[in-house]
Amino acid sequence: MKMASRNQRGASLIETMIALVLLSIGLLGAMGLISFAVTQNWNMGDRSTRTTEYAQDKMEQLLALNFSDGSSNTTVYPTTTTGGTGLGGVMSGSSTVGGVTSGSPVSQYVDYIDSSGSLQTTSTNAVYIRQWMISTNESGNLKTVTVVVNAVSSSNGGGGTPATMLVSMKSQ
Repeated sequence: MKMASRNQRGASLIETMIALVLLSIGLLGAMGLISFAVTQNWNMGDRSTRTTEYAQDKMEQLLALNFSDGSSNTTVYPTTTTGGTGLGGVMSGSSTVGGVTSGSPVSQYVDYIDSSGSLQTTSTNAVYIRQWMISTNESGNLKTVTVVVNAVSSSNGGGGTPATMLVSMKSQ
């Protein structure tokens, strides 16, 4: 019987342990990265969903008003019948009230929402800014309502902030 030479022996216990340690370090690093990615993906998805939900809520609130309403306060919920701008009343000629330009909120056409979904009176603790505008056509018989909700900051460490824009029309 022939003896195996030193070159043909299997891996020693020490070599096997070193390989397992290196493999474990690599797997732990990959698991940390995957965990981070899943968390950030969930946060961004949650913020995106909320911007859509808050835009839909405001759109429903505005479309529930009478076409000629010019005094309901839509910056509060439930809507009060006085102290606001409503849908801008009945206007002759083409006109637009409110605005949806990011960073330029128009008084009485903006509200602020905190992390729990509650309306705020200022932007201090706001996580979402909701703005709207109402445009009336030349004939004065069609209003275009635009609602934009922006997340104030991103929770994904440098990506963009989620935003939703909804546009609807209301006729007389």
